[in-house]
Amino acid sequence: MTALDARPNTTATLRFPDAFRWGTATAAYQIEGAAAEDGRTPSIWDTFSRVPGKVRNGDTGDIAADHYHRMREDVALMSRLGITDYRFSIAWPRVQPTGRGPAVQKGLDFYRRLVDELLAAGIRPVATLYHWDLPQELEDAGGWPQRETALRFREYAGIMAEALGDRVSTWTTLNEPWCAAFLGYGSGVHAPGRTSDVASLRAAHHFNLAHGWAAQVLHAALPSTAEISLTLNLHAVRPHSDSAADLDAARRIDAVGNRIFLDPVFHGRLPEDLIRDTAPVTDWSFVLDGDLEVASTPIDSLGINYYSPTVVAAGSCEAPSPWAGAEQHVRFLPAPGPRTAMDWPVDADGLYELLTRLRDDLPGVPLVITENGAAYDDYADPSGEVHDPERVAYLRSHLTAVHRAIEDGADVRGYFLWSLLDNFEWAYGYSKRFGIVHVDFATQRRTCKDSARWYADVIARGGLSA
Repeated sequence: MTALDARPNTTATLRFPDAFRWGTATAAYQIEGAAAEDGRTPSIWDTFSRVPGKVRNGDTGDIAADHYHRMREDVALMSRLGITDYRFSIAWPRVQPTGRGPAVQKGLDFYRRLVDELLAAGIRPVATLYHWDLPQELEDAGGWPQRETALRFREYAGIMAEALGDRVSTWTTLNEPWCAAFLGYGSGVHAPGRTSDVASLRAAHHFNLAHGWAAQVLHAALPSTAEISLTLNLHAVRPHSDSAADLDAARRIDAVGNRIFLDPVFHGRLPEDLIRDTAPVTDWSFVLDGDLEVASTPIDSLGINYYSPTVVAAGSCEAPSPWAGAEQHVRFLPAPGPRTAMDWPVDADGLYELLTRLRDDLPGVPLVITENGAAYDDYADPSGEVHDPERVAYLRSHLTAVHRAIEDGADVRGYFLWSLLDNFEWAYGYSKRFGIVHVDFATQRRTCKDSARWYADVIARGGLSA
């Protein structure tokens, strides 16, 4: 047996499809460390985390969970848990330090070793090309608001397809371009820390363009059996009331939070209401002929990251805001119910709502939950155990919602738990723990939490027990 405390898979009361993919996910800057080794140069997060006040406690990803040196140990952990798929991201500045020109072989070799180790353990590698760590040199040249960055991403995608295409058959172009565009260039709470509505909208378009170009490169370079995907953190938007003003607030957030990516990628168009809403900010003249056709290059599945719902009402929110074109019309309200350590509401119905919406809006598009999980204030007790019953309850409720959506016709092919390891949680530094494996950052000791054992049991059973 490979799963911890594995049991026969005949006792699940909520059975998932036999081919369902049971995964976990991480991101390069959050776990790898080795920030200046083997040719890697700074990313925007290396730079941002060194700006006083931007990251809690002045934390950086210089060491993180030291996965660069402990990769085999971490893959062995996944194997013990029975994980079938592992979603990791590639650090662009580790393999192409300036964002242009030839690759660094030592950087490529790390990902070759990782993939080989996964395959030897019977775990399917799922590679994400971009999880927010833009090479700093490209940001210095203008970053994602500039079209040139999308061109550079196309070149980078080709490098990775050539390096890993014989080993990796499942690829994601971008992770959460909404966060990268609107938190990075709009509100400035993420790297690179810029605060400009027009820059955030330009970045969003160039992410769509970069995704399309990368999808074209991957389709051309990889076997026809390869799976090409995009991961979005779609917002489960709920109006506070049925008033016309609150319904319009929800529409505005849906436009700039969801349809700004869904419509170009799946329909080859920009939402007309988004163009109207953002007219005071931009005329969208940076969208050139043929761009939306590129953005709508066919893909094989859509990844969905979900943590909590969004409740809105008519009003206004403080500047700087990530909600370009909506700041003067929308205010955000707390959802009821228990909260995680991130102060995010626990509400699995939002995930069900998203999945059934996509079932109706995008018929024929397979769906994968590429991130779902929760941060809690975990600690090792005197015996060395880490008990996290709140996380187990969170995961159980959300997997139940996924099962309900499947029963109601949503084509959901897999679930990737966020995250394998406690890690560098962006602007929160090391103060928030999402992992099912506890990391003592002083010693780098890994300890499986109760949630890891629970997830191993779910995988072994092929579903949830009573």
